[in-house]
Amino acid sequence: MKIHSWWRLPAACIVLPALLAAGEGKWTPRQVLELNEAELHKQGLQIPVARMWNAEKGTGLLAATVNIGGCSAGFVSPNGLILTNHHCLFGLVQEHSRPDRDLITKGFLARTPEEELPGKTTRVTVPRKFTDVTKAVEAAVPPAADDMARNRAIDAKQKALVSECEKRPGARCRVAAFDGGLQYVLIESFELSDVRLVYAPPRAIGEFGGEVDNWMWPRHTGDFSMARAYLNGKPYHPEFYFPISTGGVKPGDFVMVLGYPGRTMRSLTANEMGDMRDFYFKLRAEVYGEWIRILEEASKGNAAGTIAVASTLKSLNNVAKNAQGQLAGLRRGQIIEKQTAADQRVMAWAGKRPEFAAAVAAKKELDQLAAQKRTTAVRDFLLQSISNGPLALRHATQLVRLAEERTRPDMERDVDYMDRELPRLRDRMERDQKSFFAPADQALLSSWFARMKATGQSPVAEFPAVDALYASTRVTDAAERLKMFTETAEQLKARRDPMLDLAFALDPALRALQQGTRKNEGAVARLRPAWRRAVIAEAGKPVAPDANSTLRVSFAHVKGYVPRDAVTYGPQTTLAGMLEKHTGEEPFAVPPAVLDAAARVDPKKVPLNFLADADTTGGNSGSPTVNGRGELVGLNFDRVWENVANDFGYNPEVARNVNVDIRFFLWLLKDVEKADGLLAELAAAKPHAATAKPAAAKAAGAAH
Repeated sequence: MKIHSWWRLPAACIVLPALLAAGEGKWTPRQVLELNEAELHKQGLQIPVARMWNAEKGTGLLAATVNIGGCSAGFVSPNGLILTNHHCLFGLVQEHSRPDRDLITKGFLARTPEEELPGKTTRVTVPRKFTDVTKAVEAAVPPAADDMARNRAIDAKQKALVSECEKRPGARCRVAAFDGGLQYVLIESFELSDVRLVYAPPRAIGEFGGEVDNWMWPRHTGDFSMARAYLNGKPYHPEFYFPISTGGVKPGDFVMVLGYPGRTMRSLTANEMGDMRDFYFKLRAEVYGEWIRILEEASKGNAAGTIAVASTLKSLNNVAKNAQGQLAGLRRGQIIEKQTAADQRVMAWAGKRPEFAAAVAAKKELDQLAAQKRTTAVRDFLLQSISNGPLALRHATQLVRLAEERTRPDMERDVDYMDRELPRLRDRMERDQKSFFAPADQALLSSWFARMKATGQSPVAEFPAVDALYASTRVTDAAERLKMFTETAEQLKARRDPMLDLAFALDPALRALQQGTRKNEGAVARLRPAWRRAVIAEAGKPVAPDANSTLRVSFAHVKGYVPRDAVTYGPQTTLAGMLEKHTGEEPFAVPPAVLDAAARVDPKKVPLNFLADADTTGGNSGSPTVNGRGELVGLNFDRVWENVANDFGYNPEVARNVNVDIRFFLWLLKDVEKADGLLAELAAAKPHAATAKPAAAKAAGAAH
């Protein structure tokens, strides 16, 4: 099995693996094994690389890093205890909150297993095997297939591989494409669907600084929460977990960030990057910014409404500010201009080498595809935004699509509506009722209607009155919605429900958009690999593939940075900084219990957050940050403002990720929460063979 992005290059272009420097690169498990181990040890790694991952057995320290609903997390005890970010478990906290039991504001601590709170839609997947299936996927494409046929063939082969993989008990599988199709990897994970909330701090700690501090430095945020995974009603016993280091970190220390980074855009051409700027991030900042204002205004002064929109509002705030940061970073770093120069350099290099003629042609066609998509880009964005917008419209379009997809054989359906996905979809539709607040939902739909009309490309001639829609629809009733979940298209139409009628009217446009996307993906699968081979060969060094929500490792060091002229930021903050920011008003209101505990210590000696130069992105939220011995020293939860556009290119001068220091978490449990039971469980989680120093490995393994 080979998992590296420089594979299958012409022999003359293959370079020996070497580590460039700690920082740049989100490396796959197999790539970690192929990097220069001596260089890694010079950087600060203190365990053998082989202990991080065993490709044959599908196990190793990396298996302690799990995916939890689009975030990353890590096992920290042999009894299924999971540590991740507060914002990653926020939906679970909100699920159990109500005006008379506001866990969002007050926080939650289960002092016994019986008090742990189950999550309706929270799931954890544990990695256990990666298999290169590139040849099998490519062989499935018929000779001379057009781009749509190519996409269909790839999709069918991926489904077949996943179906075979999931015959194994508890398996949850997917085929991940790397850099648009340069490589395909079948990923097998073990899924745990019983995940229960154990601890969440008060919102004033988990979100200290709120949107004012979001993406900023210095930070003083306790962005952590705990859950426990169960299997067959009993705590799950992971093979690997991260013992907690009480020694912490200091400037210059080596760390690793392990997780599931979602998406980066470094493999795009400059023209494609320009489209991402103009028709994705600009629209995200504008549209979602408006929706944030709508939700805040609609729920203002209403306790139940505030709780209902809290999770949606939190997500939109994060995404909107991220978009603003991407735009600012692209301008500040002149990233697209630099990519233009890089593209021209590779084109000139490839143009002199006949074996890369296909790369030159591929680059030109990729740019042509980008130009074609611009004509309907705004309308397409609005159609895609239904999945983040008004719940009533989202549910109605899902119900309509589900009814029509059910008429097809399972293997021919859209992947989101295959039988394997239906339990999750149903659970989400039921769970979403906790997030529904009619006045806010109506206002969001009005906004969506207005923006769609303004494009001049609306898929329907006239939208119905919003008030009438909500007055007559039953889609917003959870019990009725679950009845609709099993109905046919004819049965849904017979209801004469205005929200369903709207969904039926929109469905042709949504399907056309999906078909266009699939045709484009087929073209990308044909073109991107050829271009990337030239890019990697010209670079003459290992290149990590773009993030695609698969398990990755970034090597880094604790360090500060210089954000602008004459300003230098240190790499660590303390409780003293939180107290300095305390105003008594949100978002800088330190809870009384924390103030009381802080009065009994020297706050300058209680570490809170720290920076490192790890290569991270969305999806790395909750990523375990571990030291060279594989011990947990913190949790990644953010990037600095100057680094948001890192998704397009790594800049070592400002590439800094923000971590919550594990010592603050332990202090909070001990001095504020008096959580003796959790502390005892964490303390009992001793290092095992994968994390112990080499000399002590045998004894540590025996202890485990």
